Amino acid sequence: MPMVFRSRRVVLPEGERAADVLVRGGRIERIARHGELSLDGRELTDLGDLALLPGLVDTHVHVNEPGRTEWEGFASATRAAAAGGVTTLIDMPLNSVPPTTTVEGLAAKRKAAEGQTWVDVGFWGGAVPGNTDRLELLHRDGVFGFKSFLAPSGVDEFPHLATPADLAAALTEQARLGALAVVHAEDPAELDAAPHVPGVRYRDFLASRPDRAETVAVAALLECARRTGARVHLLHVSSAAVLPLLRRARADGVRVTAETCPHYLTLTAEDVPDGGTAFKCCPPIRDAANRDLLWQALADGEFAAVVSDHSPSTPDLKLFQRDGGSGDFAAAWGGIASLQLGLPAVWTEARRRGHQLADVVRWMAAGPAALVGLAGAKGAIAAGCDADLVAFDPDGPFTVHPERLHHKNPVTPYAGRTLVGQVRRTWLRGRPVDPAGAPHGRQLVRP
Repeated sequence: MPMVFRSRRVVLPEGERAADVLVRGGRIERIARHGELSLDGRELTDLGDLALLPGLVDTHVHVNEPGRTEWEGFASATRAAAAGGVTTLIDMPLNSVPPTTTVEGLAAKRKAAEGQTWVDVGFWGGAVPGNTDRLELLHRDGVFGFKSFLAPSGVDEFPHLATPADLAAALTEQARLGALAVVHAEDPAELDAAPHVPGVRYRDFLASRPDRAETVAVAALLECARRTGARVHLLHVSSAAVLPLLRRARADGVRVTAETCPHYLTLTAEDVPDGGTAFKCCPPIRDAANRDLLWQALADGEFAAVVSDHSPSTPDLKLFQRDGGSGDFAAAWGGIASLQLGLPAVWTEARRRGHQLADVVRWMAAGPAALVGLAGAKGAIAAGCDADLVAFDPDGPFTVHPERLHHKNPVTPYAGRTLVGQVRRTWLRGRPVDPAGAPHGRQLVRP
């Protein structure tokens, strides 16, 4: 049955206005004036003053299944995504066993995901030492690009590109394929040279992952991209010190984009208590002045996307003191679970800084969709796009209770915080997503 979604606050590519949205066959057919569309044979969903957003696209999610499904899995991750207004996610190639560095590893991912995705899911491949000759097969099989690390990844089965020759080989092949290279850029020599003081003090952990570790690695990556002609995307920028490097590289014609994450935009080093290992991630959350510079860059259009880098683990790996752990930042697992909370977290800070819902949609829906080639299908309320829609109350405050999240493990640095903005309902291709019902997400391949 054709459907009409009606709201006084529809967030369209050209801005926010009152409108009717006609959906037929799971796709958006037409945008009309508010109240214009007749209901003859059409189902009406009238949201009143609730905002109607396109479903968010999160291109940086660690689902971890198969192999580490106790950390997270497709069922729990995609339920959390839908509850947070995310209707499309792209799964990272590591923390699962096997990793997605071969076509066999990709097949294992796809088999694990079958029948248990509440939103649409695509997959990144991985570029590691020794698999350059396998990238073409993964590319043909539909991965959205290739993830690499320039420093140890934290898991043995996904080694980093440890030498300039490793990086050059990977980027040269990806340039030949026309593939997108997405890179975790921290320099291992700079990390090794930094002071390493185990313990509960966050400032000691922060000193062990200095800004220079990012800037040195980014400089090397950009130079290699310049030589090879590869298209590169810089993952989870935490340090504003890399921004001048990106500006110069773009001015020189290097094809480079970058992303940042909700935790870098909403949390600060000053927020982190001693032993607060729920806040640990790599690269780390930096100080408030750095956060302001990231926001300015975001407002200026320097980031292609804001995505979660959802990287969960079991609580014991966080070494929580309340559970008898050491609270040692150096030893705790580094990763933040925020898939369900990214939209309200970013919106809470964005509205405080004078931004509009249309800005958040550009950063978290349209931008990520364009990054991975899904513009025209995802990330916008526009004719021809999938009817992935979100009813959002932009004025609704709530307190984060970890046990109420759909993440498999109730671990979040947002625990106890009051955020503004609640997802009231999510639709995937026009069908409501019910976490207690049957899943109807699809597996995506690169267009």
